[in-house]
Amino acid sequence: MLNEKVAKLLEEQINKEFYSAYLYLDFSNYYVDAALDGFANWFKVQAQEERDHAMLFLQYLQNNMYSVKLEAIAKPDQELKDHMAPLKAALVHERYVTASINKIYEAAYADKDFRTMQFLDWFVKEQGEEEKNADDLIKKMELFGTDAKGLYMLNSELGSRVYAAPSLVLD
Repeated sequence: MLNEKVAKLLEEQINKEFYSAYLYLDFSNYYVDAALDGFANWFKVQAQEERDHAMLFLQYLQNNMYSVKLEAIAKPDQELKDHMAPLKAALVHERYVTASINKIYEAAYADKDFRTMQFLDWFVKEQGEEEKNADDLIKKMELFGTDAKGLYMLNSELGSRVYAAPSLVLD
């Protein structure tokens, strides 16, 4: 049986992951309006990944006989002033999610909940990748985003991103 504190943190993470998906859909909408369909695609795929992360947390709790209570998802409130703003906001948000997952891991560690720690190992690795991807995108935008041809090429590159379901196996 899951420790109540650990279970509650996992349950809260479901909402944070769904919020992440909602936030990234908002960023995608921003780029659709800016006619940067590649950037829009990149964030749409990112939203799909975040939704799947929420579902993994949900399934883990259900598999551990925890009765999940879903909460309302907050409306994204980012003010997007330019094409760089969503990219920087995404990196800040990914760091927030990383801190949240680390907090759950700390609680599981304190309770010697090795199964939850093993479950979270995948997310710890995933968050490292998420932060790097967000940082890389900012760097690419800084390098190429002020040049029309460079922005066109970067937009084309981001348009080729395809969704891949997570490979985490739950027990």
